[in-house]
Amino acid sequence: MPPRTPIWKAIAASLRNDIAEGVYGAGDRLPTEAVLAARFGVNRHTVRHALTALTAENVIYARRGAGVFVTATPTDYPIGRRVRFHQNLRAAGRTPAKKILLLETRGAHASETAALQLSDSAQVHVYEGLSLSENRPIALFRSVFPAERFPALLSHLAKDPSVTAALRHFDIADYTRASTRVNAKLATATQALHLQIAEHAPILRTIGVNVDNGAIPIEVGRTWFAGDKVTLTLADP
Repeated sequence: MPPRTPIWKAIAASLRNDIAEGVYGAGDRLPTEAVLAARFGVNRHTVRHALTALTAENVIYARRGAGVFVTATPTDYPIGRRVRFHQNLRAAGRTPAKKILLLETRGAHASETAALQLSDSAQVHVYEGLSLSENRPIALFRSVFPAERFPALLSHLAKDPSVTAALRHFDIADYTRASTRVNAKLATATQALHLQIAEHAPILRTIGVNVDNGAIPIEVGRTWFAGDKVTLTLADP
């Protein structure tokens, strides 16, 4: 028999889900500890434990003498043929930003050579970073590109973290998503640290392949979205 989930964790998950579904919006005050204790049939200490965990995840914040408030609502993030980070967030009324974590060139892994249709000995450029909305981390990403086709790509990304802008230097005016896979994961300790969520909190991983106008793969990317900060939506083709 699997171990039982601690009650405070279940309460935190329930409140996190309420926020994700819009029951409580950005800036809204949560019910008092007494009201939440009555709702869940527990004592206030248990409720306080759950609220402390959500505060550590930056989902809520306490204002002395006023109560506990929601930090932000989840960001809608469309998944379609044209996935553009900055455009998606601006369309949702959010301010986007990216933080570069790694830029390197290395030998391609087997899954990368298959996705990018490269030889086994091919080199790839790797771009890892953190996607921010309103200066809050919402996703980790790893984008991999064929190094031979885009020799100076990392230099362009170092100056401007936009992939779309970097690819324009190689006459890639447009590119589209050929495939996207989505599955649920639990955050590792490192992912949790970057995303400012609890270890083992739910995250959504997408694996996508982008192609140029000639249907040639130019990028394979993996993105790990904080489950309670982003709502993935299916965009029109």
